[in-house]
Amino acid sequence: MAKGDDIQERLIDFAVSIIQLTTKLPKGSAGKHIAGQLLRSGTSPAPNYAEARSAESPNDFIHKLKIALKELNETTVWLQIITRSQMVPIEECIGLQKECGELCRIISSSVKTSQRRRKK
Repeated sequence: MAKGDDIQERLIDFAVSIIQLTTKLPKGSAGKHIAGQLLRSGTSPAPNYAEARSAESPNDFIHKLKIALKELNETTVWLQIITRSQMVPIEECIGLQKECGELCRIISSSVKTSQRRRKK
């Protein structure tokens, strides 16, 4: 499997895990609000990464990767809010927080590498 395919699969698996987590959040106003925000930020990196892989130019590629990274960073904050507010048991979020951090580092590294290559 190509490196890009592996990252794409990880992002899809991450999105599925986010969807599953949102079904466990409380059904009150705070839970519904956070679930909606988390669904948007946590599921969008996979399609944004897919768009980046078929980008029309190096600048377009970098731009779409940056969007995926911004969404992952937002997801990190939502997961922290869920954990601190104890909306679900901490065990439900630990693996997601770790994977989100790893995906952030991978995408960030790809952005930096692409920016360096573009400047050559």
